[in-house]
Amino acid sequence: MAEKYLLRVSAGPGYDQSTHGTVNVNSAEPFHVSSRWGEARLHVRIRNYRGLPKGSPKTCPYFEHPLHTSDLYSISFDIVPKARIPGNDLLFGNDFDEPIRNRLPPGFEKAFKLVKWVIDPGLEGDPYADEPYLYGPALSSLNVLRVCKKSRLLQPLEAGAGRSPDHEVVEEGAEDDGEVIRDAIGIPKDAGARKKFFLNEANRKLLDFEADRLYRMDFFNPYLDFNAFALKLPGFSIPILSFLDAREVKSHKLRYVLKNRATGEVYFVVVFTVLGLEDVAKEEAAEAGQKGTPGEADFVPRADDLD
Repeated sequence: MAEKYLLRVSAGPGYDQSTHGTVNVNSAEPFHVSSRWGEARLHVRIRNYRGLPKGSPKTCPYFEHPLHTSDLYSISFDIVPKARIPGNDLLFGNDFDEPIRNRLPPGFEKAFKLVKWVIDPGLEGDPYADEPYLYGPALSSLNVLRVCKKSRLLQPLEAGAGRSPDHEVVEEGAEDDGEVIRDAIGIPKDAGARKKFFLNEANRKLLDFEADRLYRMDFFNPYLDFNAFALKLPGFSIPILSFLDAREVKSHKLRYVLKNRATGEVYFVVVFTVLGLEDVAKEEAAEAGQKGTPGEADFVPRADDLD
């Protein structure tokens, strides 16, 4: 069933998708977001990517790195805030504009409990609400946190600046006086220990995201398979598309958000949209001015046609 659908990834400074642009998945070039709060530089990577734009790489060197041989996707980002953001207030996670309770597949409750127990104990939310959400404190939910130097703007990255030799993998740690900041608070050097450290609210209140300082972060896991549109957890797998009817699939979206718990301010949004092949063909026909006329407009692409 998954072969009937493609993925599109977009991002922008807020929920309004008219302000979004298409993210080139698996590209070495980052997607930039700039707003009144500051700047962000994003990379989205998906193993065995099958989606838009046409010709997108199916993979990238990121997944060849020893730290990521099992991971299926990554949202990595660098931020430089213009004003202080309290560490306890920075949230990362998913939210939705409409109820999803009728679309949740059998086994979801078990999956949610397993995620909280094994993967992210800091995750909180209400998937059954009218406007569902699942957020975790960024300090304990994100897989990588790297505290870097003071920088008013996002500058081009230099070789060795927290990256592996392939220039694509950000690792836990610090640069320049960022090491002093981590040591002063007592942040563990190991990523897993750091996540556990920041499950404590009192510890999260010890760290502020300073104005004009670069922070580098990465979120990844081996559980959400965007190629098969399935959630793969230890012990069982949920084929998500099997539980969505055709109308829902045409507009089904998964949204990741970085936001402020206290003020509600959104820093950036990344949206993964599932598109049927027929809908992709219609969009292309409309963009070409064909308006559904016979001929090329009736062509429905196969997944293989995206290579």
